[in-house]
Amino acid sequence: MDPSGAGICGQGQRTIDQSYAKGLPFTAAFRDTSQQSIRMPVAEDTDGDTGADSGLQPSEVEFRGHKTEESVGKTKEQRGWRKVIRNFTPSWFSVTMGTGIVSILLHNLPYNGTWLYWISVIMFALNVLLFSLFLLISILHYTIYPEIWSAMIRHPAQSLFIGTFPMGLATIINMVVFVCVPAWGPWVIYLAWALWWVDAMVAVFTCFYLPFVIMYFHKTELSTMTAAWLLPIVAPIVAAASGGIVAEVLPNPDHALWTVIVSYILWGTGVPLAMVVLVIYFQRLTVHKLPAREVIVSVILPLGPLGQGGFGIMQLGKVAFKIFPETHTLDIAPGNAGETLYVVGWLIALIMWGFAIVWLFFALASISRSKFPFNMGWWGFTFPLGVFTVSTTTLGKELPSLFFDVLGTIFSVSVTLLWIMVAYGTVRKLATGKLLFAPCLKDLEGIEQAQAAKHFGEKVV
Repeated sequence: MDPSGAGICGQGQRTIDQSYAKGLPFTAAFRDTSQQSIRMPVAEDTDGDTGADSGLQPSEVEFRGHKTEESVGKTKEQRGWRKVIRNFTPSWFSVTMGTGIVSILLHNLPYNGTWLYWISVIMFALNVLLFSLFLLISILHYTIYPEIWSAMIRHPAQSLFIGTFPMGLATIINMVVFVCVPAWGPWVIYLAWALWWVDAMVAVFTCFYLPFVIMYFHKTELSTMTAAWLLPIVAPIVAAASGGIVAEVLPNPDHALWTVIVSYILWGTGVPLAMVVLVIYFQRLTVHKLPAREVIVSVILPLGPLGQGGFGIMQLGKVAFKIFPETHTLDIAPGNAGETLYVVGWLIALIMWGFAIVWLFFALASISRSKFPFNMGWWGFTFPLGVFTVSTTTLGKELPSLFFDVLGTIFSVSVTLLWIMVAYGTVRKLATGKLLFAPCLKDLEGIEQAQAAKHFGEKVV
C-alpha cells in the first residue's frame, strides 16, 4: 500500500472531509467514496486495511477476491461446452425445419429416381440427428440455467422461435410416414401417430401462449414488427398438414377420422390468425417501409402459412373423401360429404397459392434491394419456400398439371441449393463462434448486475 496514505483509504478520508465541509451526511459521503474506490485499480500489496473508513467498506482483499471470482465464473461460462449450452437458442430448430423440408421435397419430387430417394433418406437421418442433438442441448440448457427460460420467454424476438420446435418435429413425422412405414411395417404408424399428438399439443401451446406474451409483456410498436410473429402461429398449420399425412395411413378408420377432425381444428386456429397478422404486417411495410437489412429475410415468412395451409387443406380433404364413407360421417348429407371437403379444399388451396405468389414477389423484390449479413435468419428462406413448393407439387398431382409439376421441380431444386448455401454459411460461422449468441442473455445479465449492485450496496451500508 502507499505509505503516504494516498491510496484508497486516504482518498476516502479526503472525500469524507470534503463532504462534511459541504454539509453532506456521512452515508452520502461514504457511498461516493465506495463508488470511486471501485473504479480505481487494485494495488498489489494487500496488507493495509487501515484508514478512516476501515471496517465500513470491503477491504482491498475482499474486493479483489470478489472480482476475481466473478471474472473466473464469466470466463468459465464462455468456454467449451458451457458456452454452447448457455448460448443455445430455440432458433436452432429452424435448421431442422429447413433440413426436414428438403428431405420431403426430394422424396416427393415429381420427376423422381432411386438415387433421389436415398438422398432424401440421408437428409432425413441427418435431420433426426440434428433434432435429437438440439433437444438434448435444450434440456441441458434449461436444466443448468433455469433462469434463462423466463428471460427467453419475455424476449420480444427470441421467444417467437419456440414455434420452430414443433414444426421441426412435424417434418420428422412426415418422413417417418413416407420412409419408415413402408420399410419397417405397421407398428411405425402408431409411433408416428403418438409423435403427432405430442407435436399438436406443443403447436397449440405456442399458437395460444406466445401471441398472448406479445400482448401482455412486450411494448411493441408497429415499426418494430417483423414477420417472425408468424412463427408460433404457423405451428398448428404445420401440425394439421402432418395430421392429414398420418391419418392417411392409419389402419383404424375411427382413429383416422378423429385425427382428421382435430387437424381441421388446428388448421382453423392457425390460418385465420395468420391472415390477421399478414394484414398487420402489410400495413407495417406500407407505412414504415422495409425492415432493417439484418432482418430483411423475414419478408419471405408469409409463404409459410399460405403454402402449408394450402397443402394441409388439400390433404385433409383427400383423407376425408376416403374416411367419411367408411365411418358413416355426415351420412344424412346428400352425396359424399368427404367429396365436398375435397373439392372445397382444393379450391381454397389454389386461392392461397395465388396469394402466396404475391408475397413471393414482395420478398424477392425486397431482398434484391440491398445486401444483408449472414445470420441464423437465413434459415427462414428454406422452410417457407419449401412448404410453398409442397403446395405447388400437390396441386400438380391433383389437377394433374404439367405446369405445376415443372414449377414444383424447379422450386424443389432451388430450395435444395439454397439449403446447401445456408448450411455452408452456418458451419463456417459456427466454427468461428459468431453464431453462439443468445440475445436474451443481455437482458438477464442486466438484471443480475442490478440485483448484485443492490445487494452490494445494502451490504456496505
